[in-house]
Amino acid sequence: MVLADSPGARSEDLRHGMPVGLGTRLKLARQTRGMTLKALAQAANCSESLLSKIENGKASPSLPMLHRIIKVLDKNIGWFFEESHGEEGMIFRAGTRPVLTLDPLRRGKGIALERIIPYSPGHLLQCNIHHVEVGGESAGPIQHVGEEVGYVIAGEVELIVGERRFHLLEGDAFAFNSDLPHHYRNAGDRRASIFWVNTPATF
Repeated sequence: MVLADSPGARSEDLRHGMPVGLGTRLKLARQTRGMTLKALAQAANCSESLLSKIENGKASPSLPMLHRIIKVLDKNIGWFFEESHGEEGMIFRAGTRPVLTLDPLRRGKGIALERIIPYSPGHLLQCNIHHVEVGGESAGPIQHVGEEVGYVIAGEVELIVGERRFHLLEGDAFAFNSDLPHHYRNAGDRRASIFWVNTPATF
């Protein structure tokens, strides 16, 4: 697997789908905490040169790396993205919701996260539809504080939680504690979609 924080990462491919301004916000958060590039890189277990490229919009972090960075900076991942709050912050119309592509993947065309609830400091829930292309697999495993629940809208998915593997079909649901290492992959021959909710809004 090629991660964005490895020497073989494909910067051009990883930048596709990344929100404009991520690097600027990352730099602002780092400077606000009085941290040098070197200090943040060491704390987040990534290279200083890659972190500099991310801040300058020349590379993008993998999802696990982004989790490590926001943990060090004491931020929510949604803080890094400019998102619309819809009609009075309650209605989010089809075709207008933000779609993020963060993960470099082991195989396939990738995973896109369609925001059902755009980020807001007041939200306790994080809700996305994970669209997983054929052969797509999340970078991971990852773990963090909270709980997660999901429902397979379409396709087939293999969910790995801790040491256990589950083959899920359309209509299947799941729930687990987020502190367990977890990741997933498309286990079928067509695009899979998962309605995924976690709390608190750490992702």
